[in-house]
Amino acid sequence: MSQVTQERILEALKTVKDPDTGKDVVSAGMVSGLVIKDGNVAFALEVDPRRGPKLEPLRKAAEKTVHAMDGVLSVSVVLTAHSASGGGHDHGHDHGHDHGHNHDHGHDHGHGHGHGKAQGQAAIPGIPGIRHIVAVASGKGGVGKSTVSANLALALAAAGHRVGMLDADIYGPSQPRMMGIAGRPVTHDGKTLEPMENYGIKVMSMGFLVPEDSPMIWRGPMVMSAIQQLLREVSWGELDVLVVDMPPGTGDAQLTMAQQVPLAGAVIVSTPQDIALLDARKGLNMFRKVEVPVLGIVENMSYFVCPNCGHHTNIFSHGGAHKEADRLGVDFLGEIPLDIVIRETSDGGTPIVVSRPDSEHAKVFRQIADRIWAKLDGATTGKRAMPKIVVQ
Repeated sequence: MSQVTQERILEALKTVKDPDTGKDVVSAGMVSGLVIKDGNVAFALEVDPRRGPKLEPLRKAAEKTVHAMDGVLSVSVVLTAHSASGGGHDHGHDHGHDHGHNHDHGHDHGHGHGHGKAQGQAAIPGIPGIRHIVAVASGKGGVGKSTVSANLALALAAAGHRVGMLDADIYGPSQPRMMGIAGRPVTHDGKTLEPMENYGIKVMSMGFLVPEDSPMIWRGPMVMSAIQQLLREVSWGELDVLVVDMPPGTGDAQLTMAQQVPLAGAVIVSTPQDIALLDARKGLNMFRKVEVPVLGIVENMSYFVCPNCGHHTNIFSHGGAHKEADRLGVDFLGEIPLDIVIRETSDGGTPIVVSRPDSEHAKVFRQIADRIWAKLDGATTGKRAMPKIVVQ
C-alpha cells in the first residue's frame, strides 16, 4: 500500500477543475486545512461565499478523487468560504491559527464575520423523518455535556421512542467512545451514510471518520459545513427525537447551528458553581435570541455521595442551576450527582442508563428524559420556522 502524502493528494486534486474558472482546485489556492492520519484524509475547499451553495458537486468530485487513491481509507471534505478578494493558498497550513482547542472564540479569523448564516451555506430544511431535534448544549466545556447527552438519548429510547444521536462536537467527538461504537459508516448509494448503531440508538459523529487522536485544525465555517453534512447526508430514517451533542461555547458554529437547524428546543447543562452558571446563562440567552425554545437546565455533578459512608458533599456547591433556572424563568429538569460509576460507564462505552438501568442515577436520567419528552409531545406548533436575528 502506497504511503499517503500531502504531495500525492495535491497532485491528484490537480485533476479536479473549478467549473466556473476552469482552474484546478490546487492552483486556484482552494485547498486548505489538509490533515492526514493513518490513511484518513480531511481538508477544506475555500470558495467565494456567493458560489458556495452550487459547488457541492465540486466538493464531491474532490472527495471521490482522493478516496480513489491507493492507501486512502477515508476522506472528509468540507466547503468553507473566504472573502471574494481573499486567496486561500495555505495548502495544509493554518497560518498559526490553531483551532484544535478553540471551542468558543466565535471568530472566523479572516473569513468573514457573518453571525447569521455560515458563509456559502444554504439553510438546512426540516430533515424528513425526524419529528424533533433537541440540542444539548453548555456555555463551556468540562461540565459533562456529552455524558448527559448519551444518557438522555438512551433514556428516551428506554421509554420507547425512536432516537438518533448527532455528535456535533467536531473538535472533540466523544460519542463513539461513550456509545461503545467502533468502525466506519458505510454508504449504499454513494450519496448518504448509514448511521452507526448501538443500544438501539442511531449515531453519527466525525469520530467515525477521523482517528480519535487526529487533531481537527479547522476554522469556524469549515466546522459548520461538516456538521451540515453529518446532518443532511445521513440516512436517519424515522426518528421521534434526534439528540444533538452540541460543541461547547457560544461561538459562530453554535450560533449558526441554532439558526440553520429547525431545533424543537435546547437543554442547557451546567455545574453548580458560579463560573459555570455564567457561561450557561450565555448559552441560554443565545438560544433565546434566535427563538429556540429552552426546554430547561440540568445541573450535572450536583453533589457527591461517599460510596463508603453515604455522606453528601457539595464539591461544586449545590443548587446553583436550580436557582438560575428560577431566575431566568425556565424549567429545572433535574440534578445529576458526581459519581465515579457514571464516569466509568461512560468512558467504557456502557452508559449507566443501559449498564445499570435500575440504579438511582439511571432513574434520574429517565425522569429528565420524560420531562423533555412531555415538553416536545405537548408542543402545539409544527416545525419551527428558521429564526432571524434583529440587530437593534
